[in-house]
Amino acid sequence: MPGMSEASTVSAHAQGLGWMLALPKLGTALLIVAVIALLWLLHRNDLQEQRATLISDVLWLEQNLRFHLSGSESQLQQLAQDLGQDDQQRIFRLRGQHLLNNAAELTRLSLVDERLRVIDTLPAKAPVTLRPEYRDLYEQARALGRPSYARPSLGKEGAKQSVLIPIYGRRNFNGFMLAELDLQVLLRNQVPWWFAEKYQVRLIDDSGTEYAAKSKVAGTPSLNYLLPLDPPGYGLGLEVTAYGSRDNTAQRILAVAIVCLSLGVFWSLWAIRRLIRRRMEVEAALREEHAFRQAMEDSLTAGMRARDLEGAIIYVNPAFCRMTGFTAEELIGHKPPMPYWDPDEIEETMALNRAVLSGNAPSDGFEINFRRKDGSPFRALIYEAPLIDGSGQHVGWMGSVLDVTEKRRAEELARQQQEKLQFTARLVTMGEMASTLAHELNQPLAAIASYAAGCANRLASDRWQPEEIRAALDKLGRQAQRAGEIIRRVQSFVRKSEPKLQPCRLESVIEDSLVLVEADARTRGISIDFQPETALPPIMADQVMIEQVLLNLLRNAMDALADTPAPERRITLQVRNLPQEVEVRVRDQGAGLAPEAAQRLFEAFFTTKPDGMGIGLSICRSIIEFHRGRLWYEPNRHPPGSRGTTFIFTLPKEAHDDPPRPPGG
Repeated sequence: MPGMSEASTVSAHAQGLGWMLALPKLGTALLIVAVIALLWLLHRNDLQEQRATLISDVLWLEQNLRFHLSGSESQLQQLAQDLGQDDQQRIFRLRGQHLLNNAAELTRLSLVDERLRVIDTLPAKAPVTLRPEYRDLYEQARALGRPSYARPSLGKEGAKQSVLIPIYGRRNFNGFMLAELDLQVLLRNQVPWWFAEKYQVRLIDDSGTEYAAKSKVAGTPSLNYLLPLDPPGYGLGLEVTAYGSRDNTAQRILAVAIVCLSLGVFWSLWAIRRLIRRRMEVEAALREEHAFRQAMEDSLTAGMRARDLEGAIIYVNPAFCRMTGFTAEELIGHKPPMPYWDPDEIEETMALNRAVLSGNAPSDGFEINFRRKDGSPFRALIYEAPLIDGSGQHVGWMGSVLDVTEKRRAEELARQQQEKLQFTARLVTMGEMASTLAHELNQPLAAIASYAAGCANRLASDRWQPEEIRAALDKLGRQAQRAGEIIRRVQSFVRKSEPKLQPCRLESVIEDSLVLVEADARTRGISIDFQPETALPPIMADQVMIEQVLLNLLRNAMDALADTPAPERRITLQVRNLPQEVEVRVRDQGAGLAPEAAQRLFEAFFTTKPDGMGIGLSICRSIIEFHRGRLWYEPNRHPPGSRGTTFIFTLPKEAHDDPPRPPGG
């Protein structure tokens, strides 16, 4: 089997290569471990040597401080012995001033009698206040007959420590001398400069409070040593901190270089294997990514089209090809005009293309007519966005294309159905008003017949005057005009026509609507109070649609007054001129609306009337929204105790450059 033999040979070669690469890796790893161990041992020896040096230096400094403090204490004791003789104050001032001048850390001397009263103080201007703890020290110094140290204190003048030296004259206790030491000055004068170059020296108490410190170094502390300074410190400790040594910099650099070189060798042995493995992983990832993107492109229903800055197509997805009927090879590289553009709208499409390429494409998309390869038209909705490459550069435009032909056809069908529903509603309204209008027309027609018969009778007789005939004919003409006006308004209201926005006066629309409901309102005993506002501007509206809204609201108001007492059957029609719109209010004094009915008031086919269709208010709202206005209702609350409901709708005053689609479209 040659195939199996070749595979086994490749496998054996790979295993041998793996062992050859593994041995240098193992040697490099052992070298790194050895270097790290060597560095650790060197660092450990360095720390031990540094600690031994630190302890030695601390002991030296401690002996130096003790020697200096002991010398100062001896001088103070000698002065205390001399103060036991006669002329105490003179000796105190003379010898005390000498001590203050020679001992920099000695800041104050006070002479105190056996009753703890301050007799004299040096410097003279420095007042002294005996702390309560001095009484215990006073007893201790008197009992022991030797100096006693107080606990250090921190104040505005810095860290101080007081020493009480008892004074005896002719073997009698005559008081004591109080000496104050400045701990910071003590460290500054007694710690040599070379010591401060290596260490930080601090005087602290058993709670860790720092009273004095001296150091000229900065860095990270490595070692510290604490040595009690008691006596004479009374709780003070001498803490010396050593900072990292800078002498082993070359050693560290050499060690780091060895480690880096070892790591470099180790890394180089992994380079080929990692490179091969990464290459295989990248190729597999690319295959998966390509397959995933191809699956995404094939499953998209929206067309995707990419163009460069000059408008040439550089990418199309399968959905766009299915949408237009062209293949990707036929479209890629093609510049405007495109083969799928509608030949009848080349100029408009070219203008839109120039706007997109200049960055002025509408953010909410735009619609345009396209043609497929077989010549069939379709309506496309396009969203354009900048195409940004991996380096962040703008290299073109990316467009998503949706076929909205069926959607627009459905919207047009819905619009036509809505118009038919509105027309049906108007016919229903006229049907409900037919008997009232017929009765209203009977009056002018009967009057016309009566005036015509009277004129014929007068003319048949020989006793008539021209003025009588002329007056009767004038009345007959007015009645004929009245009947003709009623018929004209009914015909205009029930005529089926496309919605058309044009300038009209709202007062005229309201007056025409009142003429149609006047007879019905008079039959029901309802009075309609029309309150127009002067100087109303013209509005852009379809007069028949607004009449339909007014008639529906007025008839609903008259139905709501059915159970209202006759004297209170009143409808108020109010028009207000607002800054941006005109507001119309129809207010009745009926029983009002129940809360559950109010929530569903504008739903289609919901009605509160036993014989209602439930489409009136829904159509009214769609008509008002078609005119870019609003329709809502409010219960009557003012004045308090009012009943009934107020329906309100608004119409904008300004003319629209782009008329809205009719309701339902």
